[in-house]
Amino acid sequence: MSDAPSAILITDPDDPRIAPYRAVRERDVVGRGERLVAEGEVVLRLLLSGRCRHTAESLLVSEKRLERLGDLLDPLPPDVPLYVAGQSVMDAVVGFHIHRGVLAIGRRAPDEGAAALLAGLPERALVVALSGVSNHDNVGGIFRNAAAFGAEAVLLDGACCDPLYRKAIRVSVGASLITPFSRGGAGEDMLDALEAAGFETVALSPSGDVQLHELARAPRTALLLGAEGPGLPPALMARARTARIDMAAGFDSLNVAATSAVALYAMTRL
Repeated sequence: MSDAPSAILITDPDDPRIAPYRAVRERDVVGRGERLVAEGEVVLRLLLSGRCRHTAESLLVSEKRLERLGDLLDPLPPDVPLYVAGQSVMDAVVGFHIHRGVLAIGRRAPDEGAAALLAGLPERALVVALSGVSNHDNVGGIFRNAAAFGAEAVLLDGACCDPLYRKAIRVSVGASLITPFSRGGAGEDMLDALEAAGFETVALSPSGDVQLHELARAPRTALLLGAEGPGLPPALMARARTARIDMAAGFDSLNVAATSAVALYAMTRL
């Protein structure tokens, strides 16, 4: 702790200063309002970087990890508390064994809305649009793939899960902290915003009209994906070009996150 003079030692799991960290597993389900939970060194590094619109509110780090964080804590603003606790105290606070030993509470940036987000994108842009994707692992994986292949933004309708849930952030390896997104409304509203902004929407489905690699990509393109099982609603499919990823005969069940990786790779080469 000698290398971090601003560190505040926590010895009591019931210390009111660390109340936002209590039972974060349970909070995954119900959300955290204007706050988010960042877990792990890689995710924390993105939260503290200039690429992230969201801001750190406080940090909670295990004593054994503190010295190894090194210059990661250098950009921490002086008004952001750095709490340090022994492993047993951390585990008691969060409700499970937090082996990474690094947590942060962040303050969410306001959602500017789909129309404003799309208006700020370049003339040639690739956007991922999600309808009814409610699984945290899938949403996190899609954000990770969107960041890996350079998608400019992600749109989610109101039936999708929050990409800033702790688990979604963790699965995305922090990509949902740095990838611009907007969430809310019905799928039809999302397509309205895309059309108004000059985007052509390509809906992925095993029954798509053409193979994905055969498309002629428009300068502004949105890749539309639905939930596993029910897929995309027919009303949304009717408003988009439909494409498919050919697979081996008798098996057409790519995971939606895996589908996004294949499709994004293909779209970046069109």
